Amino acid sequence: MNVSQAMIQFVPLAAGDTFDKNKVTPGILGFLVFAALAVGVWLLMKSMNRHMGKVSFEEAPDPDAPGEASAAAPAKGEKASAVPSKESGQRE
Repeated sequence: MNVSQAMIQFVPLAAGDTFDKNKVTPGILGFLVFAALAVGVWLLMKSMNRHMGKVSFEEAPDPDAPGEASAAAPAKGEKASAVPSKESGQRE
């Protein structure tokens, strides 16, 4: 079947008096496009929910909170550094 022949079935052929020019509707093609978008969004949300479930995030303890000191926190005489030292075996 030709594309133009298929599109003719979606376009209603209105007779002069029965066609209301003030009433325009998207028709079946508009509904199908909207339904396809809705299904696509639903699938994306389902996939996002699955991927977010795989994320394991452990929040760092609050440094101002009283309690145990973090193992990653520097000792009293040390400075905190974002740059790894050469002693830790890191290459430059």
